[in-house]
Amino acid sequence: MIREGHGSEPRDIVVGVDGSPASHEALRWALGQARLTGTGIHAVTAWEFPPVWGWGVPAVPYQNFDVAAQEILEKAVAEALGPEPGVPVRTSVVSGHPAQVLLDAAREADLLVVGSRGHGAFAGTLLGSVSQRCAAHSHCPVVVVR
Repeated sequence: MIREGHGSEPRDIVVGVDGSPASHEALRWALGQARLTGTGIHAVTAWEFPPVWGWGVPAVPYQNFDVAAQEILEKAVAEALGPEPGVPVRTSVVSGHPAQVLLDAAREADLLVVGSRGHGAFAGTLLGSVSQRCAAHSHCPVVVVR
């Protein structure tokens, strides 16, 4: 079930997921909050090409980053929320800088939840800096879970 927020109707909680232990904790925290408030969860994973990707780079094995990100997201959601979370859950994989992707996803959300630190599953995804940017620029409240 996908919710759209209108008026006083609760809107989804957006959760940043990179597969790290901190993002698993963020998902679990968001699940508790979603159950209390009657909202859904929108789990979002962002990915970027490594900064050295392109001409003049030594041969790097090709990796479909979108597929890898989807696998990380699905595994994290399954592990953190279990097979029957009891709230609507939707997922998105988006190419772009993680902080900006989360800020865009949370533009119409009631809450944005991120872990305090990621493990940088993809180049450029330092969740510590992502959580700081989200807290400084979000249009909704932000919870940073340790």
